[in-house]
Amino acid sequence: MSGYISDDARKVTTRRLVEMKQRGEKIAMLTSYDYTMAQIVDGAGMDVILVGDSASNVMAGNVTTLPITLDQMIYHAKSVVRGVKRAMVVVDMPFGSYQGNEMEGLASAIRIMKESHADALKMEGGEEIIGTVKRILSAGIPVMGHLGLMPQSINKYGTYTVRAKDNAEAEKLVRDAHLLEEAGCFSIVLEKIPAALAQRVSSELTVPVIGIGAGGGVDGQVLVIQDMLGMNNGFRPRFLRRYADLHTVMTDALSHYISDVKNLDFPNEKEQY
Repeated sequence: MSGYISDDARKVTTRRLVEMKQRGEKIAMLTSYDYTMAQIVDGAGMDVILVGDSASNVMAGNVTTLPITLDQMIYHAKSVVRGVKRAMVVVDMPFGSYQGNEMEGLASAIRIMKESHADALKMEGGEEIIGTVKRILSAGIPVMGHLGLMPQSINKYGTYTVRAKDNAEAEKLVRDAHLLEEAGCFSIVLEKIPAALAQRVSSELTVPVIGIGAGGGVDGQVLVIQDMLGMNNGFRPRFLRRYADLHTVMTDALSHYISDVKNLDFPNEKEQY
């Protein structure tokens, strides 16, 4: 099977993402949380790497994204940036680091950028956080928006079901998307909303729209790497396509190792000094 390795080694920037949308080239985005994985993802030709607050779930074992701290996000972001040469690295601002306080949001944003050397930040919300978004943008920090299902607000929703199915919520989402673009956001993620609504938003905005569970009518896609590689056995939402079954591959390898150690087969004579 032939893969897709980009022959364009230039660093991916906010401007290049807009150019990709203008010429109809889809944007491939995936999460990473550590140096080794980030090297592999970047080397494969990924356009954007998201250091997601989903690290709270897949790296730390929390039920929601809420517990992860600013310090922990900076740790993951620094690890990822060290492994990346081409992809744009976007870092999620964690819950509690920007909601309700513009100056605290700005301070959090500056800390992430200064300490991690990442390229941009991602924030969940529309009109409710627009003041903080503008303040962070005014400091010269690129911001990616995030609308639809917003995991940091899961306790308000009470469910991970599809968002914006009714007209009122759908119209608010469209208004929020325009507000974020007008404020200066370079891109917006739409999570778990009807495909037709996502396509409408993408067609109305000049900035790229990245979907997760938002259909194919947007400008790019993002998934969590542990999900698409099949490392998480129990998570099977409709929007997820599994490109590998690493849970089985890794379990088989580990079982083989345990067996070889127990049976005195490892190390053999060639594997010792």
